[in-house]
Amino acid sequence: MTFDRIAVLDWSAANRPRRGKDSIWLGLNDGQSWNPPTRAAALDLLHRLVRDTLEANETLLIGADFAFGYPQGFAQALTGQARAMAVWDWLGAHLTDGIDNRSNRLALAAEINARLPGVGPFWFNPSPRDLPHLPRKGRQRHGHGLAELRACDRAATGAQSVWKLGGAGAVGSQTLTGIAALSRLCRAFPDQIAVWPFQPVPRPVVLAEVFPTLIAPAVNARLGPGIVKDQVQVTLLARALGALPSLAPLLAAPVFPALAEEGWILGLGHEAALLGAI
Repeated sequence: MTFDRIAVLDWSAANRPRRGKDSIWLGLNDGQSWNPPTRAAALDLLHRLVRDTLEANETLLIGADFAFGYPQGFAQALTGQARAMAVWDWLGAHLTDGIDNRSNRLALAAEINARLPGVGPFWFNPSPRDLPHLPRKGRQRHGHGLAELRACDRAATGAQSVWKLGGAGAVGSQTLTGIAALSRLCRAFPDQIAVWPFQPVPRPVVLAEVFPTLIAPAVNARLGPGIVKDQVQVTLLARALGALPSLAPLLAAPVFPALAEEGWILGLGHEAALLGAI
């Protein structure tokens, strides 16, 4: 299976417009890249990319660098359904994100925590004011009954817990805001977008979770003064995915009981093939 276009998205949950390091980057397999300053601008860019792909009667794979699911049990506890896509719908309806890049991610995480038993699972509050139900430290959590990592996180070296909302390497806030944004993208193009591995992929546009650390040796070899690592990661991973003769082996996610809730990282277990394609 191949795609006419491949894009890789490096997301950011920053509370203000930002460019350069630790901001949003979108790279294509033809070497093009963009650095939109806000999530709203990035979503507009994704809308145009999908629309252009559909108008050209082509296919598109968008890989996004944040988790597409949560550890087993979370979806059921939050939505009453043991499906990641139910969480997508919930976050798309409840997470607010302004054109100034301000979101309610911390307040929403606190609200989710309040719905669950014990304290947690979400944690980290960088604001000076306390938020009820959102602990500042991970060790302050107890009794929520959910695992720290998904199966794919345990298999991917360097992957962090989706519950951690800030700090070095954190992906929790990116996941909340990213899922909400992609949920809205899906609603804008009904029946045209599939979210892998939760939905059948024979649709013109496929969204998949990626983890650029899988190609870290190639990325690190290209870093130097004035070079933005995020930009290198998205363009290199898009190029590698586009150079493979078929993506069918990567899209064959392992089957395990929690797959419909947790998802999987595209390319995990195929690092040698990706590095060889760069």
